[in-house]
Amino acid sequence: MPVQDLLRPITTRAAWRGDRLIGSDEWIYRLSDEQVAELEELGRRFVEQSPDLRSVQAEDYPLTATADAAAEWRETVDFGRGFVLVRGLRTHLYSDALSAAIYYILGLHMGDPIRQNELGDLVDHVYATSDKTMDDPTAKSSKVRDQLVYHSDSSDIVALMCLRPARDGGLSCLVSGAEIYNEILRRRPDLAPLLLEPFHWDWRRQDAESPALTYTSPIISMVDGVFSMYAGSLYILTAQEYPGVPQLTADQIEVLRLFDEITYEPGMAIEMDFRPGDIQWLSNYAALHARTGFTDWPEPQRRRHLLRLWLSSKTDRPVVPDFGKNGVVQHRAAPRDGAVEHPDARFDIATAAVPRLLS
Repeated sequence: MPVQDLLRPITTRAAWRGDRLIGSDEWIYRLSDEQVAELEELGRRFVEQSPDLRSVQAEDYPLTATADAAAEWRETVDFGRGFVLVRGLRTHLYSDALSAAIYYILGLHMGDPIRQNELGDLVDHVYATSDKTMDDPTAKSSKVRDQLVYHSDSSDIVALMCLRPARDGGLSCLVSGAEIYNEILRRRPDLAPLLLEPFHWDWRRQDAESPALTYTSPIISMVDGVFSMYAGSLYILTAQEYPGVPQLTADQIEVLRLFDEITYEPGMAIEMDFRPGDIQWLSNYAALHARTGFTDWPEPQRRRHLLRLWLSSKTDRPVVPDFGKNGVVQHRAAPRDGAVEHPDARFDIATAAVPRLLS
């Protein structure tokens, strides 16, 4: 791409500031009574039929009342603001299996679920089962109560569904990748082209059973005028510890430092609380996400509990080859490289709705 094209600010709806967005509720979609009734009926049928999560298709559970809304969410996530919060499901009346079934059905209409770990989990859980903190290299971010740094996940779309919120804290924080890039252009345009170069990312710290220590991806993709970002300097920096990984240059270190500095500046991010039944759909290429630390309830059945889906998008968002973790993710139909399924794999909704007690 010509440098002059790279150095143009992003002016689409994907470039936003949190302090301006928080003044409206344009990012919240409230389900109607008719849509809630449709989703509850589909969810009940899903639980009763218990289809294999690896092979069930969206057309097996077609939407009518919610179809136009789901199409609108897909467009907003991939080509608009980059996220939407859907509100109105009555999870306080549901079993966790019913909540997970409704969520999975919507996920099938938003994209194609991918495996989130080597166990094959298609529904994962953000549920604190460990007292570790994130300065422990063995800590899993979804299993601790710490504040999380801004990062991208391993899919086109990441979705979170709130079953139960924390006693205090645990706000979801989003920041626009395009607006971060615009700020880098304003302050250090000479460093911007470095973001298109491939970086080594720490795969092993993200998944202890990963088949390799690292993978490579640029931080920015610009294809057909569509800006995408895959970021999170933590895993670039920890990858430096592995033998054979090229050491970062002074300019690469500086652009990563500037990126993080801008990310955390007041007004850049939007913070939102999660209420029971809320679903957040988020493009990993449009916005980075983080979480404030939280205080949990003492009883296990009351703890903060979110369900997570990773999805390949149903829309045709153009990105450079192997951008992010596209080159290494496992699609849902079968495990990597023809391997046998893990003996603890869970592919029915009743068991998938139960969190693993991992530390």
